[in-house]
Amino acid sequence: MRMLVLLIAALFASAGLISGEIKTPQNVPIEITSTGQTTYENGLATARDNVAIHIGNTDIYADYAQYNSTTHDVDLRGHVRIYRDTSLYISESGVYNTETKKIRAINGRTESQPYFLTGANMDSISDNGYLVRGGNFTTQDSAKPDFHLHARKIRIYEGDRVIFQYVTAYVGKVPVFWWPYLYQSLSDTFSFTISPAYTSKWGPSLLTEVTFPITDNIKGRVRLDYFGRRGPAIGFDPIIDYGKDESSQARLKTFYIHDQNPDINQTNVPRQDVPTDRYRLSLEDRTNFTDDIYGIANITKLSDRYVMEDFYPGEFRIDPVPDNVVAVTKTNPFFTLTGIARFQANEFFTTTERSPEVVLDIKRHGLFGGPIFYEGETGFANLRLQFPEGAGFENYGTDRFDTFHQLTYPNTYFGWLSIVPRVGFRGTYYGKTWDLGSTTFIPPSNPLVPDFILPPPTLANPVKFDGDTFRTVFNTGAEASFKISRTWENVQSRALGLDGLMHVIQPFTDFSYVKENGPNPTSILGFDRFEPSTQLRAIDFPQFTTIDSIASWTVWRVGVRNRLETRRDDQKITWFELDTFFDVNFENPYDRTDYSNFFNNIRFSPLPWVSFSINSQVPAFSKGFTEVDTTASVQPMSNLQLNVGHRYLNSNPFFDNSSLFVVGGYYRIDDNWGVGVQEQYEATTSTLEEQRYSIYRDLSSWVASFGGIIRDNGGVKEYGVLFTVTLKAFPKFGFDLNFDPASQGQ
Repeated sequence: MRMLVLLIAALFASAGLISGEIKTPQNVPIEITSTGQTTYENGLATARDNVAIHIGNTDIYADYAQYNSTTHDVDLRGHVRIYRDTSLYISESGVYNTETKKIRAINGRTESQPYFLTGANMDSISDNGYLVRGGNFTTQDSAKPDFHLHARKIRIYEGDRVIFQYVTAYVGKVPVFWWPYLYQSLSDTFSFTISPAYTSKWGPSLLTEVTFPITDNIKGRVRLDYFGRRGPAIGFDPIIDYGKDESSQARLKTFYIHDQNPDINQTNVPRQDVPTDRYRLSLEDRTNFTDDIYGIANITKLSDRYVMEDFYPGEFRIDPVPDNVVAVTKTNPFFTLTGIARFQANEFFTTTERSPEVVLDIKRHGLFGGPIFYEGETGFANLRLQFPEGAGFENYGTDRFDTFHQLTYPNTYFGWLSIVPRVGFRGTYYGKTWDLGSTTFIPPSNPLVPDFILPPPTLANPVKFDGDTFRTVFNTGAEASFKISRTWENVQSRALGLDGLMHVIQPFTDFSYVKENGPNPTSILGFDRFEPSTQLRAIDFPQFTTIDSIASWTVWRVGVRNRLETRRDDQKITWFELDTFFDVNFENPYDRTDYSNFFNNIRFSPLPWVSFSINSQVPAFSKGFTEVDTTASVQPMSNLQLNVGHRYLNSNPFFDNSSLFVVGGYYRIDDNWGVGVQEQYEATTSTLEEQRYSIYRDLSSWVASFGGIIRDNGGVKEYGVLFTVTLKAFPKFGFDLNFDPASQGQ
């Protein structure tokens, strides 16, 4: 059916403005305006000079336009600009079809953030796609971009992807790389990275990765790496969104290399029996079965204990011993029920297996809506401590049933004194215990070390087992605190960031009495056991989680908090804070001194660009160790930032003495240049452990950095270079050179 074609023209004074409306086959009107001569003959509507055409979501501007009502083509000439949605097309001449919305352009240019595209010929190939011949692709809005890709053919699909054929990458006018084919997604599911790298343990290396969509809910990352001293490596890391509303996710990481030099060791820790075929297989999964039931799985299988350190240095520094656990959790406003399975997938790591463990946590809530609150925890576990294969220790295990119940009565007296008394009971059943009568144990000589910490049994001199036992634990105590405050509204200082000042003093105390009834605590098999720490341990339940190391104690914790608060940006902020506390040890199996160290923790933030903190503990009343951790950050001017840190540790029975200095900073020289420095120095060994130096350059559409790093791993030096180049507008497409490249886990 031929649609009605209507042309309405009107003449306005001497401006000669002609406007008209033409119906398209989709019954969408076309509005044509111009300041020059306008004609309509034989189905051809012609307009000259400052032509503007509006149809639907498309606006067209040109010096000349002719609309053919039969073919629905708009022939455009001279300074052609086509705006469609958020995209802009510019050319010398072209044709736009109002029915198909396809564009054909000569010497065209288009921009759709974050990219810009030019080409000798441009043709639409779909509603949102077009083909460019002899095209240039860049992310910089400049006639002479710092970076561009030139391709024989470019297919671009708005908001989706760009496909290049026979493409050359240019930095300025210099060609730096060539590909026969390149696929670049315009969504966040695609990225392409080339990372030349150098480290002393890898040698000169080239790391490449491509992240791409597989389906709507699956994206994959393929890694093809070459390490100069190690050989080629491959990896595939898919991410899968699944389940209701795609709220569940699984992440798989795989890596394989036939290591040509597995004995390369950049540390002072001896290695042996490192295989040549090295791999990593990891799964991180969270499954939401229902709104209140979810499961997690963290599984990692490694070829050897050093593969993460050698090829995933960033992850290794955070988690050197990956866990292997599967758990399902049911949540409720009053309780949480969790089933756990933990196993030794890598026989070279010590692992406490739980096969399985089921725990019911009852959250604190008022009994019958009254003032007394109840909380509890009950669990069953089949436990086994697995030592590394060949370590010479004897594995052991048992069944354990543990149940804990506690009542609290929080209340405020006199309108200002808060007191929370508590009373609790714990019962624990063990299927096995140590037979202490057939074994001789040497107690530790250091008074800070609990006497029930036993060395693991060895295959040469195994510890014999005894029968089952049931242990009960009674606990009681009370927390108390109150606050005193005073305000000085007339305290004003712009230099110190003060707008009024309020001093809040909060004395607090916590008395804890625990009575363990049962066998000698030394006879309890250790699974959830005492771990060394420089900090005070929790003295309340259920916060004290080392179930198998419970022994009788009577401890009184006393302290006071001081806060100075002021107003800033219509908010109350803590300007200065000091926490002071210590323990009185009437009986403490974890610290056999009469008093703990004396703690002082300071936080000071006088201005938004200054922060300072000191966490210290000193043996003020009894023998002990000293620890002082200091950090400071200051930005005295907008282009300079300095950071200083120091950790001092002396005479701790579990950790080496340390006086570690960390100093760093960044200086922005001008709009284009910046420098950064970081140093790490251990004074006790006179070792400069790490040095980092970097220079940053803003290249308009690029940000580049170049630097170097030197690490001293206990006398073994490790070297590397850092060079990163990132596109500002399109950061997921770039060339990356880094000492710990992102593809390697940082």
